[in-house]
Amino acid sequence: METKHPTRFNHLKKWESTLAACIRCGYCYEHCPLFKYTGWESDAPRAKIITAFGLLTGELGPSETAANKLFNCFYCKRCEAACSSGVSLTDIFTDARKDLVEMGYAGPGTTAVTDLTCAQCLLCVAACPHEARFHGENGIETDLVKCQSCGTCVSVCPANAVNILHTFGTGKEDLTQASARFLDTHASAKAIVFACNWSYYPDLQASRLPESETHDKEYDIYVNMCAGRLEPETLMAPFLNHAWGVLVACCPEDDCQHKNGGKRSKQQVKRIQSILENLDIDPERVQVVEIPDGDKTLFQAEIDTFIDHLNTLGPVT
Repeated sequence: METKHPTRFNHLKKWESTLAACIRCGYCYEHCPLFKYTGWESDAPRAKIITAFGLLTGELGPSETAANKLFNCFYCKRCEAACSSGVSLTDIFTDARKDLVEMGYAGPGTTAVTDLTCAQCLLCVAACPHEARFHGENGIETDLVKCQSCGTCVSVCPANAVNILHTFGTGKEDLTQASARFLDTHASAKAIVFACNWSYYPDLQASRLPESETHDKEYDIYVNMCAGRLEPETLMAPFLNHAWGVLVACCPEDDCQHKNGGKRSKQQVKRIQSILENLDIDPERVQVVEIPDGDKTLFQAEIDTFIDHLNTLGPVT
C-alpha cells in the first residue's frame, strides 16, 4: 500500500511485547461507549489493538481507515479497567496516533475541530484540560494526539465554532433527542439522568434488552463524556417534553479526569435553577450529585432519592 511518508512506527514499537500480551478476550469492548452505541466490534478497543499490532508488524499498511478507527476514542479508560491482561490500551492508542500523524494520517475521529466561524477568543485554549488547543498558523487548532475528546472546548465556545464530528451518542443533539424519545414513549417517565462516564460504570452491553422488551420506566440514564460539557439547552430540553426533573451526576471536584468538569457542571446547574426559579418552578427539580468513580450503589441511591423528591413535588404545572 502506498503511504504518504515512510512507515516507521517509532512510538508504537515500544509496545511490541505488550501488544503480543493481549489475549483478545474481548472483555474491553463490553464497556466501550463507542461499541455500545454502534454495535460494531471494529469500533471497540480490541479492534484498535489488533489494528495497532497489524500496523507495527507490517501486516496492515497505514491508511485513512486505520487512522479513523484509532482516532475514535473518548479515553474513558473503561477498557483498561476491564482488561484481564493489564494492557495500557489508551497509551498504545496515543502512540499509534503520534506515528500516524507523523505519516500524514490524522483522524479527526472524535477529536475536536474548529470551523471558519471561530472568533479566536481563546476561551477553548484556556479551558482545555489537556492542553490540546492552541493558536497556530490556521487560527485555533487542535493537537490531535493530546485531545481526549472530552468536549470542554465545545461547551465553552460562544460562536459554536468547535465540534466533535463523531459523537457516538454523546453530543448535545444526541442527548436531547434520546431524552425526548424516552419521555414521549414511557407513560411513567419523570426524570432524565445525565451521568458522567467516569462516575457511572455502564452496564454490560449484553445485559441490556431491546427497548421493546423493557418495562415502563420512571427515569432513563444518558452517559456523556464529561458532566462539565453539559450545556444549558441540554439540561432544559427535557422540561419541554414534560419531564418532572433532571439529575446530573459528576465526578468529585478533586477527582475529575478532565480537571474542572465537576465545578463546571455545578455552575451550569445553578444557572438552570435560577432560570426555573424565575419561572416559578421549584429549582430543586434540577440537581447535581457527586459520584466517585464507578460507585453504582451510591449513584442508584441518589437517583432513588431524587425520584422520591419528584414524587412529592408532582409534575410541572
